[in-house]
Amino acid sequence: MAQKFHIKKNDQVVVIAGSQKGKQGKVLEIRASQNRAVVEGVAMIKRHLKKSQENPQGKIAEREGTVHVSNLMLQSRYDASKRKKAAPAAKA
Repeated sequence: MAQKFHIKKNDQVVVIAGSQKGKQGKVLEIRASQNRAVVEGVAMIKRHLKKSQENPQGKIAEREGTVHVSNLMLQSRYDASKRKKAAPAAKA
């Protein structure tokens, strides 16, 4: 049986825990086997690409990493909760 998550592809979410806390974006992909999600503009990682036909010089590409689904909350639920009022004070 497939696992069910509280978020799905194209949802607007907010990161509520971890090093990316407070960031928000759209869910690009759900990786159910790892219980993780790829969120647009969150948890950026650098990927070293070696020389190839499309990259004659090689390059360091930046792309989204994954965030555990337990650290994500739907934007609509976040806006309706008390967390939103407490968050700006914690961003000192």
